Amino acid sequence: MTETGDLTSVPTSVIKPIPFLVIFKDLTHVFSMDAIGREILSMAFPAALALASDPIASLIDTAFIGRLGAVELAAVGVSIAIFNQASRITIFPIVSVTTSFVAEEDTMEKMMKEEEAKKAKLQVHADTLAVQDSLEKGIASPTSNNTNQPQQTPAPVTKSSSGSNKANKKEKKTIKSASTAMIIGLILGLVQAIVLIFSSKVLLGVMGVKPDSAVLSPAHKFLTIRSLGAPALLLSLSMQGIFRGFKDTKTPLYATLVADIINIILDPIFIFVLRLGVSGAAIAHVISQYFMTLILFIRLAKKVNLMPPNFGELQFGKFLRNGSLLLARTIAVTFCQTLAAAMAARLGATPMAAFQICLQVWLTTSLLADGLAVAGQAILACSFAEKDFNKVTAAASRVLQMGFVLGLGLSVFVGLGLYFGAGVFSKDPTVIHLIAIGIPFVAATQPINSLAFVLDGVNFGASDFAYTAYSMVGVAAVSIAAIIYMAKFNGFLGIWIALTIYMGLRAITGIARIATGTGPWRYLRGRSPLSS
Repeated sequence: MTETGDLTSVPTSVIKPIPFLVIFKDLTHVFSMDAIGREILSMAFPAALALASDPIASLIDTAFIGRLGAVELAAVGVSIAIFNQASRITIFPIVSVTTSFVAEEDTMEKMMKEEEAKKAKLQVHADTLAVQDSLEKGIASPTSNNTNQPQQTPAPVTKSSSGSNKANKKEKKTIKSASTAMIIGLILGLVQAIVLIFSSKVLLGVMGVKPDSAVLSPAHKFLTIRSLGAPALLLSLSMQGIFRGFKDTKTPLYATLVADIINIILDPIFIFVLRLGVSGAAIAHVISQYFMTLILFIRLAKKVNLMPPNFGELQFGKFLRNGSLLLARTIAVTFCQTLAAAMAARLGATPMAAFQICLQVWLTTSLLADGLAVAGQAILACSFAEKDFNKVTAAASRVLQMGFVLGLGLSVFVGLGLYFGAGVFSKDPTVIHLIAIGIPFVAATQPINSLAFVLDGVNFGASDFAYTAYSMVGVAAVSIAAIIYMAKFNGFLGIWIALTIYMGLRAITGIARIATGTGPWRYLRGRSPLSS
């Protein structure tokens, strides 16, 4: 008889797993450079650099344009805001679903080829055994007695196998998701360009630029020319999603850096040497975008058959269905942030200036977490396709732990940086005072922000697009009410309290799916996972 306290006497079926505990799996190994740690960081670091390079290039653009005068700087600022918001709403959903779909399809293709190779190897082995068995029984002989029939000699298995392996390595992949993503990206880019060009003055008016304002003419010129680069930008972003699906974040980084260098070189030439002003800045940026697209296209064409044999095989329905869900999610996220900025603007120019400084720092630091999110999404999408749930668990827990540790480090960095460096952004003592009020929120929420952004990547990797969309709409509904209420009664401080609530709810809903073991995470409760 076993003792009552002996856990070995309890049937394993009685001990129910607790999905939430997966988050703490191998917690002491968060800094380990094991296989999963190296794989995550090898993808996350280049992805973070690529994401950070564009804002840095924009800052350099701003420095050049700032020498033209305050009017030109304001014109470019409002134009970039319109263009970036349009691009984010248009392409972000497609990029996100592209990474998951390409990773899944690429993994399935690899598994199918491996299965075919195993079957071929087993067939060769079976044929060899059959010949040997026949020789032993005397049914067949190495030399035939019939002189009229040619002697049969077995093919050199090893050489032919190695030859076929080399051919497979050189063979291009046929990934239907890649072709679909590129076509959608190009179409969306053309649509965005047409809409922005023909409605630029209307959009500038919505942003507060009055018809008699000196800002209107340069802003209209810049936005119109910059819009010509929309097809290249959105096509390049869709290709970046494809490369991420292949777990390749270095190629997008290379293309982005080359494009940014070209932009930085051309800026002073077009702006000052050719005296084109803000139009020159826009032309330089458009040229750099087309160069980035060309680099990515050439690299991708070497790996993938960009057009499938049958046009009907393109997966437009799958992309549009899941892309529409993420579009609703993106609009909800954008609306919350825009509403917070609008409520800050109502408080006056000084609170708005302080809020914008805090908000830009708050969002810029998220780029590092986005790098982890990209790595987590690609690894999880491949692992789910392989049904390797041990790797799914290991990758999800490790990337979340890394995200939280990153957030803690950013808290210290951002807090000290804003406290001692607020004077870099403004010399106005009132603005600096308001920044000091926002510092505790901007700094303390970094771990929450990092978790929220990484969880997006984790849930995208599980292709759980419906849950991420519906949960974000729910979070937005609560957050919008909180922003309006808190701004009305608590002003600048209230807005930051509401934004903290907003990010907290994003993190909670993001982790709830894993913690409850539902949807794709049902396997954590010992049940068959649902496909999204």
